[in-house]
Amino acid sequence: MKAILLAAGKGTRISRKISNIPKSLVDIKGKPLILRTIEMLKHNNIDVSVVLGYKRELFLEILDEVKIYYNPFYSVTNSIASLWFAKDEFSGEEDIIVANADVYWDEEILKTLCNSKEDILMLYDSSRKEEGDYLFYVEDNILKDHGKELLPEKISGEYVGVSIIRKEFQEKFRERLELLVSQEKYDLWWENVLYSFINERNVYVKDIKGLFWGEVDYIEDYYRIVNHLNGFEVKR
Repeated sequence: MKAILLAAGKGTRISRKISNIPKSLVDIKGKPLILRTIEMLKHNNIDVSVVLGYKRELFLEILDEVKIYYNPFYSVTNSIASLWFAKDEFSGEEDIIVANADVYWDEEILKTLCNSKEDILMLYDSSRKEEGDYLFYVEDNILKDHGKELLPEKISGEYVGVSIIRKEFQEKFRERLELLVSQEKYDLWWENVLYSFINERNVYVKDIKGLFWGEVDYIEDYYRIVNHLNGFEVKR
């Protein structure tokens, strides 16, 4: 199994609070967030690739034994372009986890992914609705709608930022990724590749309610993660 971590973006919402370093380099109990994720993946025998962009030199100082891709257009593109630079990873030889590098997640969540059987699986958290950033509407573990401004009755939970694409679906995934980029839709998130299949086939999701995770978008998110690791009870 392989994993691709996307770490090219600037993270403008929190950057002023963390000395303008990339979000995935924030210190989490003495270690950059992205290193925590890489070590967890390697501990479980998963090969790791990282797509860099903003301040890549800071990452290169600490990253070791990972494959590096670079999106030189990070300031004018979104994550779909970053994943395009790593498109050759989708060869159909191994299952691939794709994760946003500014997300803290642990081995329990990794086990949920690895033990799944679906050819596509995106994770969401039904305990995070009102405060959620990017929202999912789900029926019978199938994604029906998504967005930042879903109607309240259509909110099932918040997208976690971690997904898995099994090897049997990678050819179609790569074709769609290349199609969207060829259409110059550089402003899309990488997840829009999966969303584009919603009316064609089932895009499966799994609720990880009760498991701790956190995306570092705001300084409050950062403190929430640190407090969790320090053993304090925090709201999920």
